[in-house]
Amino acid sequence: MKLVTHNVLTSKCLKGVTTGYPLTITATSIKVIQVDFNPEFITRVIPKLNWDVLWTAADSIGHSDGLPKTLDNCEQNEENLKKIHRILLEIEIEEGHLTCPETGRQFPITKGIPNMLLTEAEVQ
Repeated sequence: MKLVTHNVLTSKCLKGVTTGYPLTITATSIKVIQVDFNPEFITRVIPKLNWDVLWTAADSIGHSDGLPKTLDNCEQNEENLKKIHRILLEIEIEEGHLTCPETGRQFPITKGIPNMLLTEAEVQ
């Protein structure tokens, strides 16, 4: 699972959950995959991100080094765009789980795919 995906996932469909965001990441296996740098894509996706959630997620898996804490003028700095590209597209959580901040319900990540399926009893 890439962190760009994590940035939009929520457990809001769980019974009793009002926000369900952001999910906490516990990673047991992470891999880095080289992806061609595309500054146009990164500058288009930046406004759609919750930056604080992305930075915290990157930090929780040990990959926040050099990543700007804020987005001030990041679009004009190619070095920062490359760091954002790396954290969004090259870091992949292979195994672990996501945890709902309100209920503690854990969703497994297996082979890079988060399993967000709920049982019938869990659905609102």
